[in-house]
Amino acid sequence: MSMVRSIELVLPKDAVYLAGSSLKGQVTLTLNSTLVDPVVKVELVGRGYVEWNEEVGASRDYSREVICNNKADYVHKTKTFPVQDNWLSAGSHTFDFHFNLPPRLPSTFSSKTGHVSYFIQASCLGRERVLAQKRTYLLIQGTSDFHPEPLSQNKKIKRSGAEKKVSYHCCRRGRVCLQVRMDRNTFMPGEKVVFTSEIHNQTSKCLRTVVLALYAHMQYEGFTPMAERRWRGDSHELLRQEANTQIAAFSSTTVVSTFSLPLVLSVSSALLDDQIMRTSYELVVTVHLPWSLASVKAKVPIVITSMPPGSAGL
Repeated sequence: MSMVRSIELVLPKDAVYLAGSSLKGQVTLTLNSTLVDPVVKVELVGRGYVEWNEEVGASRDYSREVICNNKADYVHKTKTFPVQDNWLSAGSHTFDFHFNLPPRLPSTFSSKTGHVSYFIQASCLGRERVLAQKRTYLLIQGTSDFHPEPLSQNKKIKRSGAEKKVSYHCCRRGRVCLQVRMDRNTFMPGEKVVFTSEIHNQTSKCLRTVVLALYAHMQYEGFTPMAERRWRGDSHELLRQEANTQIAAFSSTTVVSTFSLPLVLSVSSALLDDQIMRTSYELVVTVHLPWSLASVKAKVPIVITSMPPGSAGL
């Protein structure tokens, strides 16, 4: 029978920790029998890693694939608990711990190409042998020094527009105009993004579908086995809505939409220059033209920021 029955980590459930804040918890160790000279410790670890395959020599007579990758270590702290008289009796033992998170950490993130992850790991060792181990992953929200401007009556509204001249039924022509406006384009994780889409249908056809989406555009930085720097771009859809508008011929419609941002998001990389990946965001409104494969799109850049602990709110 193992001397260790269990080792558990006690942390707030589903908590989101802000970079620069403190993290508190407990390690609960339950023993089946007395353990002499134990080592009980807890570690805070944060790492990032990206990897992808890339073709080289494509312009020559031969080509081959190489692996591009990169990694970053963001935090590694260890706390070893003192044990009185160097032995622990059978039963349960509780150890309190706390860590101060570094102020400059990227947010928890995961995709097919890369990830940023953080975890707390508790371990019990006896005679330099690991007897039990428990790992719990954390949600970390990165911060930036960017301070959004306060809203005011005189502040210029953010706008983006698009117009497309279209033809249908051979000789008939028309025009579809789209404009997107919002009071501001800087937001914090968990906030609501409210925006208005104005669609002017100057054709004799009915427009039925408007798609509203928020995209995250990633740029990963890696190196080949020969230490050559490479970049890879990728985009994925964070949030999406589809409005069945039924915009009649030669008419206009206004659509007011709201997106609720996730509680954890990478901050925009113009604000925080990460070592292995950079992030930007874009709101895209698309009006599909049902009689063709064409569409009208308007795009508005979105900035995601997060205030360090102790900063004044908006």
